[in-house]
Amino acid sequence: MALFLQHNSLSITTLVTLFSILLNLNHSCCFNPKLFNVSKLQSDWSPAGATWYGPADGAGTDGGACGYLDTVENPPFSKLVSAGGPSLFKSGKGCGTCYQVKCTGNSACSGNQATVIITDECPGCTSESVHFDMSGTAFGAMAISGHEGQLRNAGVLQIQYKSYPGVTITFRVDSGSDPYYFGTLIEFEDGAGDLMEVHLKQNDDSDSWLSMQESWGAVWKLNSGSTLQAPLSIRLTASNGQSVVANNVIPTGWQPGQTYRSVVNFEV
Repeated sequence: MALFLQHNSLSITTLVTLFSILLNLNHSCCFNPKLFNVSKLQSDWSPAGATWYGPADGAGTDGGACGYLDTVENPPFSKLVSAGGPSLFKSGKGCGTCYQVKCTGNSACSGNQATVIITDECPGCTSESVHFDMSGTAFGAMAISGHEGQLRNAGVLQIQYKSYPGVTITFRVDSGSDPYYFGTLIEFEDGAGDLMEVHLKQNDDSDSWLSMQESWGAVWKLNSGSTLQAPLSIRLTASNGQSVVANNVIPTGWQPGQTYRSVVNFEV
């Protein structure tokens, strides 16, 4: 994975957009639920190393090790993503974890915090115990407005980071799924009552939602009778009437037995 590439100027409008989305959509958040513990939430800033890769105004590499594919280009990711060294990626368990980052040791640093989501692995990032290899957009978000290119020219930065809380719904695809049958275990729904309805939509061009059937426990299934056309979006409706949509959460090339993390959850 390349750690240093070409440099161009970038505004922080996408950062403002992300914060607006996170504030206005309480169910849109990002954190690994298996690791989330409010009592142990990291509240103090800790040191880390940071580099960047990909286009200066890009999202790093689409289709990274976490399987988010080109969704990293769109809200709520909005290109504000990072590959993580081993201590952040955690063999995939760190996918979807959110962190706040900031820098102060360079004249181009704003000192303001930016939010990044782990969406890829950086196996070569081992020079520090904690290392972020950010997208060009995320790296530039730590800069004074108009000085993003100067900050990227710094190469390796020493930054500060801390955890950012949140929980997102995940979909573990049933091992018996195939192009005609899709089953999924739905995990980590926040408190909106019982899950009453689940609907599936094929590819982003279709407006037709197909009703899934409750199989057992938290497993829902669909016997389509024809080849399912990915990416697949899933709409969940709870007993209190709330609905959330995980757009394109099951990507093209999905595999039985794999877990796919959304960026949504019900409002508590």
